[in-house]
Amino acid sequence: MRITNLRRGRIIKIIACVLILIPILYVILTWSEGPTKKAREIYNAKFIGAKKINAVPVLIEGLGNFEPDTVDIREGPGEGGKAYNLPEDEQNRGSESEMEYGMNIVVSDKLSLDRSIRDTRLPECKHWDYPYDLPKTSVIIVFHNEGFSVLMRTVHSVINRSPKHVLHEVILVDDFSDKQDLKDKLDNYIQRFDGKVKLIRNTEREGLIRTRSRGAQEATGEVIVYLDAHCEVNTNWLPPLLAPIYRDNTVMTVPVIDGIDHNTFEYRPVYADGHHYRGIFEWGMLYKENEVPKREQKRRKHNSEPYKSPTHAGGLFAINREFFLKLGAYDPGLLVWGGENFELSFKIWQCGGSIEWVPCSRVGHVYRGFMPYNFGKLANKKKGPLITINYKRVIETWFDDQYKEYFYTREPLARFLDMGDITEQLALKERLQCKSFQWYMDNVAYDVLDKYPQLPENLYWGELKNSGTEMCVDNLGKHPPSLIGMQHCHGLGNNQLIRLNAAGQLGFGERCIEGDSQGIKLAFCRLGTVDGPWQYDENTSTLLHRTYKKCMGYHPQTKQLALMPCDIHNAYQSWKFKPIKPRW
Repeated sequence: MRITNLRRGRIIKIIACVLILIPILYVILTWSEGPTKKAREIYNAKFIGAKKINAVPVLIEGLGNFEPDTVDIREGPGEGGKAYNLPEDEQNRGSESEMEYGMNIVVSDKLSLDRSIRDTRLPECKHWDYPYDLPKTSVIIVFHNEGFSVLMRTVHSVINRSPKHVLHEVILVDDFSDKQDLKDKLDNYIQRFDGKVKLIRNTEREGLIRTRSRGAQEATGEVIVYLDAHCEVNTNWLPPLLAPIYRDNTVMTVPVIDGIDHNTFEYRPVYADGHHYRGIFEWGMLYKENEVPKREQKRRKHNSEPYKSPTHAGGLFAINREFFLKLGAYDPGLLVWGGENFELSFKIWQCGGSIEWVPCSRVGHVYRGFMPYNFGKLANKKKGPLITINYKRVIETWFDDQYKEYFYTREPLARFLDMGDITEQLALKERLQCKSFQWYMDNVAYDVLDKYPQLPENLYWGELKNSGTEMCVDNLGKHPPSLIGMQHCHGLGNNQLIRLNAAGQLGFGERCIEGDSQGIKLAFCRLGTVDGPWQYDENTSTLLHRTYKKCMGYHPQTKQLALMPCDIHNAYQSWKFKPIKPRW
């Protein structure tokens, strides 16, 4: 009887199991049909198949999927991105730290590493849904003798404001710092992040450009994001930066940069509300920005969507790692820093990629009062100004011949600089079948010429020496608008390198020389123009201002440059252009 009961019990259990399994099997077999189809789509969109179902961001009525549900209100020094001013008895220490670091580290040390900052995004940015399975990302931060609290606040902000399943790692790359708190203290501090933050160190000073390339080689994320070591990322900064790359892995994205005051650490927007800007350049290869042209604005449906840009400032951007390395990363022949933003921008656009600025990704950046360190031994590897050498290397690789001449018109001494061997860079350009610079100007940077037209050739350039004083015109290191003067001729160029072009524009670098009743001035050149009022007569050695019908001269009593009635016999109105021969 006992055995019969046991068998009967087992049979009942088997029947029960079958009855349970039949509905489950039915659900599985009909998973793609009926009401369960919707449930399946929701599940996939959130966790598995977001790339297939929602490959582009979608603007919705409510809060976007990566938006924080609540905003914590924090109290304390600098919270909310507010300015913090030191008490009087600490201001001397603050000034000393500013001289050492280019920013007030005493103030920084007073602020929480997790401090809150104001949300500077457009209101529309809060309503974007982004794909859930965005690419795993490595954030690379290069530093050299950075203030500890500033560096760690950058890291904390990235950790705190990035989706955990997207942020793969933060890589700190130390370019041979010698500050004590960046040694064992830093090693020990990052242990709290359980391996999410990694530290690698150069064994000698390599400079920003090469150290960034090393960071890309060490990274293991699909996308790399470069940040400077003195940043604070804003709310939901990462998904909008990654979404365009998710759509197309040849896109480089750039966040909109806010400013952090180097003295008070106040966080504030740099750009006017409702206006979008993009990166361009002038012919001396100085970085500039221009309001986004209507042609590009019309391409977008929403004001908060990304827009295309010819170039970028250089410090902060995201790019697919494999694409970056395919492009050769940064040109290893570029030294320290300067010009790498243009090199990468031209290379991306001309070799099949694109650059987009992302209004919904905001990152605060400390703009130093000055550069607190020099280039060390790196500066000894080349003769002449390193940044101009970098510029020459970039334009000789990526510019067409016509556009190279505009650079040499603006920077005539650059012809004498040794830029090194660019054979590999030209071979890369050929191998990737990159487009011409003319294509880039016609299709991408079409708004550059509106502000910075093609340059007429220089009729004269070099030192402008006065026969009466045997001294040279010098801008005295001043900023426009300001009166200029005379100094002993030193033959080095710099403040004494003057150009007179075929259209009558007289200038130093990107600035112009103007004259009026107050004297001879350094002035901002009128945007969109390349002409001027000056005419040089080789026979009389006079420099005529055609508008005022007067000549530039030197008053020996007042020791001032001025416009005066022309007198070809007056030695103080006699000028000679003397080409400069570099002592490199």
